[in-house]
Order: sequence, then C-alpha cells, then structure tokens
Amino acid sequence: MSSPTEQFKRSFVIAKKNIKIYYSKGPVIIFGLVFPLFLALAYVIGRNIPLREVLPGLIGMTTFFTATSVGPSIVPWETRSKTLERLLCCPVALWTIIVGDMLSSFLFGLLISVIPLMLVLTFNIELLNFAVLLFGLVIANLCFSALSVLLSAYPPTDIPATSMMLSSLVKFPLVFISGVFIPVEQLPPWGATIASLSPLTYFTDLTRQFILGKGFYPLALDFAMIVIFAVLFTFAAIKLHEKTLAKRLS
Repeated sequence: MSSPTEQFKRSFVIAKKNIKIYYSKGPVIIFGLVFPLFLALAYVIGRNIPLREVLPGLIGMTTFFTATSVGPSIVPWETRSKTLERLLCCPVALWTIIVGDMLSSFLFGLLISVIPLMLVLTFNIELLNFAVLLFGLVIANLCFSALSVLLSAYPPTDIPATSMMLSSLVKFPLVFISGVFIPVEQLPPWGATIASLSPLTYFTDLTRQFILGKGFYPLALDFAMIVIFAVLFTFAAIKLHEKTLAKRLS
C-alpha cells in the first residue's frame, strides 16, 4: 500500500471526481440549498428581526445543511453504479475514499456557507474577529462533512433516497436543538443538556459570540468541541464503513 501522502493525493482525486458528478444531483440541490433557504425565510418573514440577530443562526444553518448534503448520497450512488467496487480494486485504502467523500462535502459546504458570511462585510456589521470566524467556518464544515459521510454508512444501501431520508431524520432534530432558532441560554436546563450533544450548538454559539458579542460557552470550548466532534465523526465513519463494506458489495 502507498504512503499516507500518496493516499491523501488520491483522496483529492476522488473529491474532484465527486464534485463533477454529484454537485448537480437533485438531492444535493434540495437538501443543500432549497431547505436551508426556506427554513431561513420561514424564520425571518413576518418578524421584525435585525439582520445582526438573524446572521448567527443563518450562518449555522446554511453551513450545517450544505456541508451534510453531499456525503450521505455518494456511497449509495457509488454502490449502485458499481464504481465503488472499481475504486476498491485500485491501490487506494478505504479511508482514502472516505476522506475524498468528506473533501467533496467540505468544499460544497464552504462554497455556499461563505455567502451569508459575506453579508457581514456587505452591511459593515462589526465583528470580534473576521479571520477567526472564517477559521471557525472552515473547521465546522470539516466537522459536518465528516458527519455526512458517517450518516451514509448505515444501512449499507444502494438507494440514495433512503440514505438521504435517514440522514434527514438526524439533521432536522439537530437544527432545532442547537441554538439556531432559540439561543442555548434561553433553553430550560434539560434542553441545554441535549443541545450540548450537538456539534451545531457550538458552531452557532461561536458565530453568536463573534457577531453579537455574547454566547453560552467559552469561545475556546466552542472551537475545541467542533474539532473533537470532527475527529470522532471521521474515525467513526471509517470504522463503520469498514464494518458494512462486505454487506454493501454483496
């Protein structure tokens, strides 16, 4: 087997292939663009809310949905078209394929989630530190893309719609418990406890601190928890895909 450096290079090749094939797929457009747009409109329309108050939730929701829209469908599509078997016949490790899928999800999420962040500059909204917030956006996209690939691991199906539906059953509850619509500090104690189990909670809290100057957790904890979740999701995705690979190919 090739060195880790060579495997990482092949991950970028796989990501490039995924970008060309899957970015224009219907489920990616619907779950990555249409859903967050309509959720944002439903939250804003009819309510006299300043843009500054809306931005943290809008950035968090857009980042979460776009970064998790590509990953759940890639492996089922690859399984159905038999290209997964072809990839595994090449000199690539399974983790190389998983990282390639993560990178394609990451790049899609980063590309779209930067748009609401640009509203900060367009409307001259004061920030604590734009560069650090942008760094937080990058690691959040990595975290959510790892989650998206993890959500594609089980069940080992070759039907993309099934994988997307099951991932939605995880993603939608997370949006409503993660401080996107109701800040964590306004939740009851049991709600704050549940919210602490979601990576989106820490990213939304991070954006609130940079844009509104207030948050529920220490800023260092927000960054640390996003990184921890990213590592856990990546490790779990690789292990779970290894476990379900034989059933997927049978």
